[in-house]
Amino acid sequence: MQNVYLDNAATSFPKAPGISGAMAEYIDKIGSNLNRSSNELAAATALVTLETRELLCRLFHFQDSAHVVFTPGITHSLNYIIKGLLQPGDHCVVSAMEHNAVARPLAQMSSRGVIIDQAPCDSQGNLLLPQFEALLRPETKLVIMTHASNVCGTVLPAAAVGALCRQRGIYYVLDTAQTAGHLDLDFEGLGLSGLCFAGHKGLLGPAGIGGMLLTPSLAQSMEPLIAGGTGSVSDSESMPEFMPDRFEAGTLNIPGIYGLNQSLKYILSETPQVLRQKEMALTAHFIEELRDLPGLRLVGEPDLERRVGVVSLDFLNRDNGEVSYQLSERYGILTRCGLHCAPWAHKTLDTFPKGTVRFSFSHFNTEAEVAAASIAVRSLV
Repeated sequence: MQNVYLDNAATSFPKAPGISGAMAEYIDKIGSNLNRSSNELAAATALVTLETRELLCRLFHFQDSAHVVFTPGITHSLNYIIKGLLQPGDHCVVSAMEHNAVARPLAQMSSRGVIIDQAPCDSQGNLLLPQFEALLRPETKLVIMTHASNVCGTVLPAAAVGALCRQRGIYYVLDTAQTAGHLDLDFEGLGLSGLCFAGHKGLLGPAGIGGMLLTPSLAQSMEPLIAGGTGSVSDSESMPEFMPDRFEAGTLNIPGIYGLNQSLKYILSETPQVLRQKEMALTAHFIEELRDLPGLRLVGEPDLERRVGVVSLDFLNRDNGEVSYQLSERYGILTRCGLHCAPWAHKTLDTFPKGTVRFSFSHFNTEAEVAAASIAVRSLV
C-alpha cells in the first residue's frame, strides 16, 4: 500500500527538489563555520548565508538583509521576541487561535507580570476585529498573531490588524508558520514590526532552520536571550549591537541554511501565487466531496479565499483518533489527529477536548490522492 501524505501543516513532504544535494554539498565539500575564519571555504559559507537572507527579503518584500536573523525554528523566533521585548507591566494582545509556540511563552511572561489579553474569534476562526481593537490600550506594547490557523486553515486579517497597530505605535509580529510559501507576504504592506518563519513547512526546506525579520526599532528594543560567540567584536563581553550578530550567538545550522537556500529558489521560481492556486484547487475538491456528508463536521471558514490548504474534520459519531488510525492503517492516508498544539483554537472552534482529524495539502499532492482520501473518509463515516 502506497502512503498518501496529507500532514503538510506539521512538516512538508516531499521537500523542494535539490535540497538534499545542497546540504550534502556543504557537509561533504565545505564544512566551514560562519564568521570564524577567512579562508576560501568560510567565504563560500558566508556567501550562501548572505544569499539566503537576500532570498528571504525577496520572498517577504523586506528591505534589509542584515535584519534577517536565523534561528533553530519559528518557536525559537517567537520566544526570542516575546521574552526579549516584554517587561512586567507591559500589555500584549493575541488572537484566540494561537499555537502553543505563542501561548506557552506568553503564559510564562504572564507569571512575571506581563498583562495578556486574548482577542476573540468566531466559531469559524475569524478574528472579531472590533473586539480586537477595543483591547488595545496606551500601554499595549505588542500584538502577536498567527496569520492562519494550523487547526482549520482560516486566514486572519493581518493587514487590518497591522493598520491598527501602526496608528498606535504598537509592535506587531506575525507568525507565518502556515502561510510562508503559501501566500504572497508583504512585510511593509502588512504593517509588520516582525515576521517569524519556519523553514520546514510551506518553505519546503529542512527541519531545524527558521528565523525572524525585524524592523530596526523592534531589534533594538529586544534583549538578546542567547549570548555567546559571534565571530565579531570578540574583545567585548557584550553582544554586538549591530545586526544580525546581535541575535546570532553560536554556530548556526549551516546545513539547514544551504537546504533553505535551495528551497527558497524553488519557491521564488514557481511563485507562491502559483503554488497556492494548485494547493487550493486540491483543497476545494476535497471539501466539495465531503461538504454535505452526514456525521461529519467541516471545521473553519467555508470561503476558500479566506483559508489555506488545512482542513479539519470532526467525525461526530466516531472517535477522531480511531478514524485517523484507520485512515493510516487501512488506506495509507497520513493525517494528524488531536489538538495540534493549539488548545486555544480548538476551544474557539468548539472541538476541545476531542480535537479533529487534520488533512493538510501541498501542491505536490495529486487529484488522485485527494480522491483516495475523500473515498476513505466516506467509507469510515
